[in-house]
Amino acid sequence: MTRREGSEEIDMEATEAQAGRAGTDTASYPSRRSLANAIRILAMDAVEAANSGHPGMPMGMADIAEVLVNDYLRFNPANPHWVDRDRLIVSNGHGCMLQYALLHLTGYDLPLDEIRNFRQLHSATPGHPEYGLTPGVETTTGPLGQGLANAVGFALAEAALAAEFNRDDGAIVDHWTWCFAGDGCLMEGISHEACSLAGHLGLGKLVVFYDDNGISIDGEVAGWFSDDTPARFEAYGWQVVRDVDGHDADAIVAAIETARGDTTRPTLICCRTVIGWGAPNKQGTEGVHGAALGAAEVAAARARLEWSDDTPFAIPTAIYDAWDHRARGTAVETTWRERYERYAHAHPELASEFTRRQEGALPEDWHKHLMRHLHHVQAEAGSDTASRKSSKAMIEFFAPRLPELFGGSADLSGSNGTDWGGHVVIGAPAYRGNYLHYGVREFAMTAMANGLALHGGYIPFTATFLTFSDYARNAVRMAALMGVRQILIYTHDSIGLGEDGPTHQSVEHVSSLRLIPNLNVWRPADDVETIAAWTAAIERADGPSALALSRQDLPHLDRDVPTAENIFRGGYVIHEPAGEPEALIIATGSEVAPAIAAAGDLAARGRAVRVVSMPCLDVFETQDAAYRALVLPDRIRVRVAVEAGVSALWRHYVGPYGRVLGIDRFGESAPGPELYRHFGLTRADIRSAVEALLESETA
Repeated sequence: MTRREGSEEIDMEATEAQAGRAGTDTASYPSRRSLANAIRILAMDAVEAANSGHPGMPMGMADIAEVLVNDYLRFNPANPHWVDRDRLIVSNGHGCMLQYALLHLTGYDLPLDEIRNFRQLHSATPGHPEYGLTPGVETTTGPLGQGLANAVGFALAEAALAAEFNRDDGAIVDHWTWCFAGDGCLMEGISHEACSLAGHLGLGKLVVFYDDNGISIDGEVAGWFSDDTPARFEAYGWQVVRDVDGHDADAIVAAIETARGDTTRPTLICCRTVIGWGAPNKQGTEGVHGAALGAAEVAAARARLEWSDDTPFAIPTAIYDAWDHRARGTAVETTWRERYERYAHAHPELASEFTRRQEGALPEDWHKHLMRHLHHVQAEAGSDTASRKSSKAMIEFFAPRLPELFGGSADLSGSNGTDWGGHVVIGAPAYRGNYLHYGVREFAMTAMANGLALHGGYIPFTATFLTFSDYARNAVRMAALMGVRQILIYTHDSIGLGEDGPTHQSVEHVSSLRLIPNLNVWRPADDVETIAAWTAAIERADGPSALALSRQDLPHLDRDVPTAENIFRGGYVIHEPAGEPEALIIATGSEVAPAIAAAGDLAARGRAVRVVSMPCLDVFETQDAAYRALVLPDRIRVRVAVEAGVSALWRHYVGPYGRVLGIDRFGESAPGPELYRHFGLTRADIRSAVEALLESETA
């Protein structure tokens, strides 16, 4: 007996023998339904113990999950990070007990005590799946639709890596992306953005199971969701398998075989299910969606499922044995590793590069090379340049040295400066490329890039105007929550963009992004700070970075080499007066140059003023107290902070004696320089603010 796994025919009898299953008496072997019922038992018992959670989806999708995991999914519980494993994404993440039950039953390091501690403090089974916390969880899901968009990113990464590394004599990247999604995922607008693009790209190794149970929190979705979903996906260019009985294993197998038979299109398998299947009094209703069943209904469900043991969490040994994938997983991975060894022998340089990228390591001497470039640019008195153009120059410099860089823009490539000279647009059927035109899809773009980063092998960057970061906001938050390395390029960062007016002028966006934990927000003042911001973003492996870049030209600023290296500390003294400073100005981005100019004016009037450039508050706050006190000493009480944006966050830095020059209202439509005068952010305005504070100090 054989079964196709990726591009290989796997000898299932040999594999089962290695798993200790050969010669099993099929008459005594647990039925598919009893295997699926183990998921249902664990799900309803865990939710009951926590008195919190969502038993309906796990009970409704258990039969689908049983067929997929036991017959098709390629994975190794002993090595959750095996690079050629299939990816399973549970986009309807409220049903996480389905995933936890699968991980526990198949042999991942998720013991029964963790199932018992579902939704409890510090358990490995939180209320929604969390990447990095639970072994086998590929991405954090819960905000509906984002897991689906992540899955598109995973599938794109697989296709691109396969195109780059596979050779006729060896395919080392050959896996599938499987996704569970519900009505809520498909109602969210991100599903349109991501699935439209997935169809356009022809991502044929992406399969989505649509849990069409007709129920959401408010009841029957027919009252507010009457789309012809299959027709919608067919219009996207997907293969659609309609009207699959989600409780019939043979029908599920047939649907998956159909999906695997067409690798030119992604597939949506529309599964009709009963939410809470097996709970006789509540199944098919919103009552089973997001609440514990209650003791009486749990007992009734056990009877309906013909589950003889009333002990909570009790799973018979025979069922555990049937679910155990550890030996099978090791056998499948071993087959791949043998193939990889042959590949590495034939293509040693490709194998070395593949390994480096999968490990997330940067090329040798990377930082030294970048610092040499930074020092060179600092030494050159360049012309005035917008930081978005400095960013493009930086991409041009390091992209040839960093093949894992995967860029893209939401229909603003030229404006964002992301279309560097060496970019190659990716697309079907070849998938050879390092750049994607995402179209006007900011939310899906950011969530897809999260999937690219999580898959491994790529460092993605995405781009749009800063004001449109609002469209992508929750995916930005998810990147920070998961700690994935994504670089968010946001151009046209302030009123400096000019005539487009308040709809496009960001005033609150930089500050609001700074409020997201684990997101480093850089707003560079010139070409050198832009190099530092890009370098820091690439070298940061534990979270995303956002670069807020100007449309208008910024002057190249003078600083010595040691000072330039302090840029990486988030804040540093960029201008020091001849004498002991009696006041200081804190500025970021396009406001640093006028701050330095104002300090020069004040020096001519006998006032000693320090200027601090603060390109990244997030990084500055991680510095030790001694360094922060060195840059912003308590003895200097006269402080002015200036940024072309809302003022609230800066009050922390100026203290009770200081002043913030900012914009606490929306912008206007006018040329940028005129707007700076209108809002009081010019060199003269900064000088006057400092003088007024100094005079009040001596009054």
